[in-house]
Amino acid sequence: MSIIRDPALAPSGHRKIDWVRNFMPALSQIEARFEKEQPFAGLRVAVSVHLEAKTANLALVVKAGGADVYLTGSNPLSTQDDVAAAVAARGVNVFAWHGSTPEEYEAHLVETLKCHPHVIIDDGGDLVNLLAGKCAQYADCLMGGCEETTTGILRLKAREREGTLPCPMMAVNDAKAKHYYDNKYGTGQSVWDAIMHMTNLVVAGKTVVVAGYGWCGAGVALRAAGMGADVIVTEIDPFKALDATMNGYRVMTMADAAPLGDVFVTVTGCKDVITPAHFAAMKPNALLSNAGHFDCEVNVKWLEDNAVDKWEQREGITGYKLADGKVLNVLAEGRLVNLAGGNGHPAEIMDMSFSVQALAAEWVAKHKGELERKLYDIPAEIDDQIGWAKLAALGLTIDKLTPEQEEYINSSNA
Repeated sequence: MSIIRDPALAPSGHRKIDWVRNFMPALSQIEARFEKEQPFAGLRVAVSVHLEAKTANLALVVKAGGADVYLTGSNPLSTQDDVAAAVAARGVNVFAWHGSTPEEYEAHLVETLKCHPHVIIDDGGDLVNLLAGKCAQYADCLMGGCEETTTGILRLKAREREGTLPCPMMAVNDAKAKHYYDNKYGTGQSVWDAIMHMTNLVVAGKTVVVAGYGWCGAGVALRAAGMGADVIVTEIDPFKALDATMNGYRVMTMADAAPLGDVFVTVTGCKDVITPAHFAAMKPNALLSNAGHFDCEVNVKWLEDNAVDKWEQREGITGYKLADGKVLNVLAEGRLVNLAGGNGHPAEIMDMSFSVQALAAEWVAKHKGELERKLYDIPAEIDDQIGWAKLAALGLTIDKLTPEQEEYINSSNA
């Protein structure tokens, strides 16, 4: 059974899924092995990830491994209804639609968990939070799960400290195959793809303020600078701020950056990064966007409550008129701009990230009963397997250490 917007939308979704499958070769290799070995035979896997074509492919790969898959989104605006319809038609249980209210969004998460999952694949920690709280009754078969994103890892670490993790969890976001590739290059491209599509404005010559210089923020800044923007970085970590400086960006506080920026992108995983004091200092028609998981980095609620007028400037862009007559523009309601306002990371990027998810879920299933309720790093062999597979798919070869070199670097007499 599925709960989706319209099954008739499936043909468009099938085309999207088939397209990305052509560009996810590492995941295709995993799928071929899963079909033979059936590592998820008899298991129920619940997935909460941004529901678009690449995620649909991940769900189909896990299904090919024998799982009964229950799929929902991880953001109300990133679900694509045609993809939801198509993946449901291919035998996945789907509970999601685009533009769901907060109540509908949670109801879809709950429906996904009613299967009493053995393994969960999470993005942002919503499934874990429910299983640790109001949906604890559905955790009776739970072996463990894996988490996709930085924000979700932070929430899991907090639960680990508190002793409230409902099951063992794998830190997919911290894998080399994820943060080196996805967070930097995926976020960097997809954020600007969405902003340019939504605004139809030039990037070159603008002052771009990037809040947060982790892997994702570094990617956003890199691509903005590459297109000719003057990039300002705001940070709370002195070493990340120094790294941004060494890469040629101006570094300052958000208070100092607010009057200078034309485009703002928050990438911190925290709340109230851009606040009313910053709104007051901004230029008219400044563009405000967020590339962090939750919609609390830009204080859109204050704009909703205090703007004297608001209207849709373009599709997905809301103009807020302040009491002084200045208009500020919020993209994608302050939600993840690259998914709520675009198609998310490129397929080749998600090929690696979702390969980590698939192999981490398999690892959890293979280690049933052996794991504690804590956060686990991705085993090095999983990371290495994906790296080598991706290199081969790209037709690249690299050097390998000779036995003599291995001995040299591992010897205390080197």
